[in-house]
Amino acid sequence: MEQKKFIKNGSNKFSNTTQIGGIETSILDNGLAKGTRIAWINTGTGLRYKVVIDRAMDIADAFYNAYSLAWLSHMGVSPPARFSDSGMQWIRNFSGGLVTTCGLSHVGGPEKDGYGERGLHGLISNTPAEIISIIQPNPAEGKLEMSITGIIKETQVFGPVLELRRTISGKLGESKIIINDEVVNRSNTASPHMLLYHINFGWPLVDKGTKLLWKGKWNSPTPDSPAKIFKDGTDFKTCPDVLAAHSGTGEDIAFIDIQADEKGNAHCGIYNENLKLGVFLNFPKKQLPWLINWQHWGKNEYVTALEPATNPPIGQSNARKENTLIMLEPGEKRTYRVELEVLEKNKITTF
Repeated sequence: MEQKKFIKNGSNKFSNTTQIGGIETSILDNGLAKGTRIAWINTGTGLRYKVVIDRAMDIADAFYNAYSLAWLSHMGVSPPARFSDSGMQWIRNFSGGLVTTCGLSHVGGPEKDGYGERGLHGLISNTPAEIISIIQPNPAEGKLEMSITGIIKETQVFGPVLELRRTISGKLGESKIIINDEVVNRSNTASPHMLLYHINFGWPLVDKGTKLLWKGKWNSPTPDSPAKIFKDGTDFKTCPDVLAAHSGTGEDIAFIDIQADEKGNAHCGIYNENLKLGVFLNFPKKQLPWLINWQHWGKNEYVTALEPATNPPIGQSNARKENTLIMLEPGEKRTYRVELEVLEKNKITTF
């Protein structure tokens, strides 16, 4: 029986909806994460995940039944490092997690030019959210929808002043995460805007033989890397075992002009045949025309990421030179939607 129908049929057999699923907020109280606000979301399907409210409502841990889906760094969840806006400081508290947001005005490496100085991947992931709404499901009334909404601000006096309104939603009985974002320029001058969703997958979903599923023309910005993965004649869509060449900073990356279907939606995913389990992404190509595939197969640091983005992570300076940098006028808005769905083999139709 379909899980949503199963829950509706049993709605007169439990007293408290949290017996089935819903949203629970709390504060972590130990280790590096001490004091960090989170929200656990349980979909009632085996999919449950942790939203880190104090880190732009990014998603850290994520599980489907017995299996972890996300890659977590050695650090794990940590509080935001406010004003970590120079050099490579961003990686000092990069928790990994299922979703880390990069932007809102810069995506890419550290840089300095006539428009200012910017650190790796921008500021937004190190910014707490103001929660303005939590909607719980109510199966007794036939309401399976649930959501949490917050506002995250990347702001300073004299600008830029960018505001992210994020809603993470789903339904009881569906193994799906929906991220709806709205970015608005609240300043009185035009502001640069770049956005990338760093979606990180780890073991056991990612293992030797796991398949990466995407279609589109690609190029690699690291042709001479000794840790090279992306090259003609290489099966870079099949995950390898741990690689010695990926110890330390060994990694590789591809910039993908992802294909869209007849409705303008781009699809990609990851599938583990041994587990009969996959995670699939769906997003409008018009909103996020690029997909980045990061591969880092280090010992005890084994991860790959699929990253929908407005731009490749080339930085604000290069995007200006290429005339691809988005400039938001005062009051102008951009909306984004990314869906992640966990599917077992018998339910997979995409790819």
